[in-house]
Amino acid sequence: MNGVDDRIVEVVKLSRPAQRALAAAGIETFADLATWAKADVAGLHGVGPKSFTELDPAMAARGLDYRAP
Repeated sequence: MNGVDDRIVEVVKLSRPAQRALAAAGIETFADLATWAKADVAGLHGVGPKSFTELDPAMAARGLDYRAP
């Protein structure tokens, strides 16, 4: 699977706190994630630098990027 509607938790390995933070913010798919600025995602409690080592390449593989700040 390599689509914008792929569920993040089914594609990348994130910590449980990061998974909960994204879910609580309503971010389930990569399309959802693309509507957020990277700084705002980083500000979610539980999402740290390691999360972005997984999320960034997965976003790029789908031709997506974070919303401009």
